[in-house]
Amino acid sequence: MKALTLVAPSTFEFGEAAAPQPGAGEVLVSVRACGICGSDLHGMDGRSGRRIPPIIMGHEAAGEITALGAGVTGWSLGERVTFDSTEYCGECDKCRSGYINLCTNRKVLGVSCGDYRRHGCFAESVVLPTRILYRIPEALPYEKAAFAEPVAIALHAVNLAEGVEVGEAFATPPTVAPARGSAVVVGSGLIGLLVIQALKARGWDRVVAIDLDDSRLELAKKLGAEAAFNAKTEGLAQILRAHFGGDGADASFEVVGAGAPIDLAIRSVRKGGQVVLVGNLQPNVPFPLQEVVTRQLTLKGSCSCAGEYPEAIRRIQDGSIQVGPLLSIMAPLEEGAQWFHKATQPGNGLLKVVLTP
Repeated sequence: MKALTLVAPSTFEFGEAAAPQPGAGEVLVSVRACGICGSDLHGMDGRSGRRIPPIIMGHEAAGEITALGAGVTGWSLGERVTFDSTEYCGECDKCRSGYINLCTNRKVLGVSCGDYRRHGCFAESVVLPTRILYRIPEALPYEKAAFAEPVAIALHAVNLAEGVEVGEAFATPPTVAPARGSAVVVGSGLIGLLVIQALKARGWDRVVAIDLDDSRLELAKKLGAEAAFNAKTEGLAQILRAHFGGDGADASFEVVGAGAPIDLAIRSVRKGGQVVLVGNLQPNVPFPLQEVVTRQLTLKGSCSCAGEYPEAIRRIQDGSIQVGPLLSIMAPLEEGAQWFHKATQPGNGLLKVVLTP
C-alpha cells in the first residue's frame, strides 16, 4: 500500500509500505481522510519524543471497512467508520472503570515513543480493533467525520468542567445537566475553537476567547464567543475578571500548554472556580501556587477523550459544532510532506489540513 512515512526528523517519504492484515477481532479500514494534528507537527521534528522514525503518523481519520478479521461480528464490509485515536485494551482496571483514555496498555495511533510503535492513518489502509470503531452517517462526508477525534477531545474537557461522570459520556447527550456558567478559553487554535463551540452547544451562557492571532479571535466570535481578547493586552487577567463581574469566570480552559497561557487561565477565574488544562505543549511550566491556594481553585487535567465519540459525531452531523469553517485545505496524501512543512510556518493561516489517500 501507499503511505506517508516519517523516516527522519522533519523528513517524509511517500511510497510503498507493508500492507496490514486484520487479525482476530480486527478490521481493515480503507482510509478516506486523515487530518494533520498539532501533536503530529510538534512530533515530526523530534521535539516531543513521541514520533520516533520510522513511523506512519495520523490519528484523526475516517474510512470504510474493507476486510474482517477472524471472529468479527456486528460489523460488515463497506460500513463507514471513524475511530478512537487511543487503542485501549478493554481489560485493565482503568478500562473496566470506564477510563479508557487512561488505559494501562494504551497505544495512540500514529505514535512511536520508545515504549511502542503504532502506525497510523497517513496510509491507504489501517488495521483496528473493533472496540474503538464508531459508525458514521451516510450523509456525513469523510473529511468532516475525521474531525470526530478533536471534537471528542473538546467535549471531554467540557465534561470535566460539568462533572460528567465516566460512563455518562457515552450517552447522547450526557444525562448530567450543563453548568450553564461562564468560561474563558485561552487559546483559539483548532481545539480551542472546538471547546468554545462545545461550551455553547452545551448551554454555557458566556464564553470569552483569548489568542495572539486576531483572525482566529474573529472566527471565535463567529463560532459563539461573546467577546475576544488578544493575549498581548496589558492587564488582561484583571480585564477578564471585570468582564465577569469583578471576580472572574466560573471556569477556564487552557488549550495551549505553556506558562503564560496557564497563568492567565488561573488568574481569570473566580474564587472557587475551576481550570481545565487541555494543552500539552511544554512538559514543565511556572505555576502561580498562591493564586490557586488562596482562591481555592480546582485544576483538572484533560487527557484525550473517554466515550465522547457518539456525541461528537452527532454534533458534527447536526451542525451544533461546525467543522466546515475549520477545514483549511484537503490535499492528496502524496502532497503530505509539503503540507506538514507549510503548517509549521508562522502565519500560515491553517487550522486543519486533511490528507486524502
